[in-house]
Amino acid sequence: QVQLVESGEGLVQAGGSLRLSCVASGRALSEYVMSWFRQAPGKERELVAGITQSSGAYYEKSVKGRFTISRDNAKNTVYLRMNSLKPDDTAVYYCAQSSRAWISTVLNEYEYWGQGTQVSVSS
Repeated sequence: QVQLVESGEGLVQAGGSLRLSCVASGRALSEYVMSWFRQAPGKERELVAGITQSSGAYYEKSVKGRFTISRDNAKNTVYLRMNSLKPDDTAVYYCAQSSRAWISTVLNEYEYWGQGTQVSVSS
């Protein structure tokens, strides 16, 4: 049974930083694409960043240059470092795992999801 557990939630001021972590259990993280999605109130869940099995990364346009996704396969953990945070980054952030070989924006192409962690950025 795969379980993804996120941590690192917080309330920060604009311009601040946070690091989210997602620990995977049940399967070796190295075999899967790992992505971070977010969902703001009243909006659809959207892909923020993803990282392939070979550590190729993708970033949504609004976070490129501010967010960094990384993985530590030995710790079965994927991270999302968020710098220069803006109020528009306020959302629940979800970690997701896919067995595909590409980073997909389609939610149902991810087999497993974490429970979500809240990020709030004040102006």
